[in-house]
Amino acid sequence: MTQAPPGSPPVLLVVAHGSRDPRHAATVSALTARVRSLAPGLRVATGFLDFTLPRVERVLAGLHARGERDVVAVPLLLSRAFHARTDIPAVLAESAARLPGLIVRQAGVLGPSPVLTAALERRLAGAGVRGADRPETGVVLASAGSSDPRALASITDLARAWRRAAGWCAVRPAFASAASPSTADAVRALRADGVRQVVVASYVIAPGRLPDRILADALRARADVVAPVLGAAPELAGLLLRRYAEAARGRHRPALLTG
Repeated sequence: MTQAPPGSPPVLLVVAHGSRDPRHAATVSALTARVRSLAPGLRVATGFLDFTLPRVERVLAGLHARGERDVVAVPLLLSRAFHARTDIPAVLAESAARLPGLIVRQAGVLGPSPVLTAALERRLAGAGVRGADRPETGVVLASAGSSDPRALASITDLARAWRRAAGWCAVRPAFASAASPSTADAVRALRADGVRQVVVASYVIAPGRLPDRILADALRARADVVAPVLGAAPELAGLLLRRYAEAARGRHRPALLTG
């Protein structure tokens, strides 16, 4: 990445959580490549909070050493839970404090958004769910889970809005960790309600331990279809650029950190 001339847009820093599972980093890399293809010329970097290199701190230090002073950090997260409210601001603040002149703006998280339900719809269609079957199909919206009640409420609200907008007979939230119901319990509850076809939409960005748990639970409960994770979906890349643009224009102001 070369230093931009004066007046250029801020660098887009994609902040991913990281994972010991190599599929996670590969997915983030593919998504970042798609972002670059949608915005040629935009300087895009990627940093991880944990487990995976390069870490966010190292990426920001490298940008600063090359003369960059304006960065918009976009959390690769679907809800505003602990990482978005605590971990990421702390990492960004620490870097801004030790790198003179650096300005870092933290953008909003990706979800909730109708753009994400559009991506989920496409994943389900790709897995074989037909639009004509919607009135007889119940969807389990399976997310990673959180101990933050606001994050859990956002998933429940998304499920409710998706059912109203899309015409599914039901959309039930489920969680792979820290909350209930589990994916298996949600699938069984829909069966008990008499739903003819039960499908699972994986509301997770990248493969890893919790998405694997969602899949195992769904198969154990005999869901009819399990859609893959969102991955490097074009909707996700477009939404990431939208969050970047909002923060760059000053429409989203959760954190403005300067060195």
